Amino acid sequence: MSGKRYPEEFKIEAVKQVVDRGHSVADVAKRLDITTHSLYAWVKKFGPDSKKHNDLSEAQAEIKRLQKELKRATEERDILKKAAVDSNEQSNSGVLRKAVRLRYAFIKDNSDCWPVRWLCRMLDVHPSGYYAWSSKPLSKRDKANRRLTGLIKQFWLESGGVYGYRKIHSDLRDIGERCDINRVHRLMVRDGLRAQVGYRWPRHRGGESHVVVPNRLNRESNPAAPDEAWVTDITHVRTHEGWLYLAVVVDLFSRKVIGWSMKQRITKDIVLNALLMAVWHRNPKQQVTVHSDQRSQYTSHDWQAFLKANGLEGSMSRRGNCHDNAVAESFFQLLKQERIKKKIYSTREDARSDIFDYIEMFYNCKRKHGSNNLLSPVEYEKRHVQRLGSV
Repeated sequence: MSGKRYPEEFKIEAVKQVVDRGHSVADVAKRLDITTHSLYAWVKKFGPDSKKHNDLSEAQAEIKRLQKELKRATEERDILKKAAVDSNEQSNSGVLRKAVRLRYAFIKDNSDCWPVRWLCRMLDVHPSGYYAWSSKPLSKRDKANRRLTGLIKQFWLESGGVYGYRKIHSDLRDIGERCDINRVHRLMVRDGLRAQVGYRWPRHRGGESHVVVPNRLNRESNPAAPDEAWVTDITHVRTHEGWLYLAVVVDLFSRKVIGWSMKQRITKDIVLNALLMAVWHRNPKQQVTVHSDQRSQYTSHDWQAFLKANGLEGSMSRRGNCHDNAVAESFFQLLKQERIKKKIYSTREDARSDIFDYIEMFYNCKRKHGSNNLLSPVEYEKRHVQRLGSV
């Protein structure tokens, strides 16, 4: 969209989606709401042909080779470990000592995890025998269940392994698939697919209001239109290099993350950069209420000056009270339970890239929200614009 400006931090992470994660330029540009021309320019500046990237390419190639070797050795070890105890029989007699047809069944159950030829070699069976066994005809019901299970797994993986059967059922209905929600639940249980759960809500604690900035939001967390009220907060992510701090700005109307910044130190710059990104992205035409807690970063003179200079209105919760900032806390809860708790980040750069992928490539444009009638934040705002246009 013309007129938008993006910080270098955003551009570098966008390029990584193309270079490192293999997404197409058109797909990344569509999800991030930018032009392909801009993204190609960013790739040229920050991508593989840049001088900085070429200086590191040789070392990265060696690291990738070693990682590939480690992955192969790990997979062979895991195959033997799983084959040592038959998961179907739950007994101490290993798969390697079972009849050939039972080894075929083990290969079939684990073909999504490892290549078939690797499994055949490790279990001492010939691939042609396995393929002949697996090609026997299935019943009509089994074929339908297999096709539906494939769709379920696709949507479950696209969600990052966080969707439960209700959201998966909604995805199936979106593509015109007619099936009962209980059938989706049954097939997911059979294949061990489940929603990601964890992290409790923080406890309520009393506190005093800020003496300068009142609580203008006052628990009105469902505005009627975008850019009426934003909430902002900070969290931290553990890496082997140390903490990485993340500040976000969320629009209360759609729950879309409209601004973010990540730094290794928790200074006022991190919250100012996140709010600057939000202003660049949205360019609000009317005064917006920006709600936060009473951290020192939000009570600084620079923060107040930025709000005033950009026509924004500050709002603060009572100290120790999280109810008015619950939407930002909810986003951090989702981020941690759906992505961060599954990972161990070696470096801050690894964490930064993965968090960018979650926010811009999944959460904003794809993740369904119960408060949005099971629509993503981007789609919810599009529907709102369409309703206004039809009035």
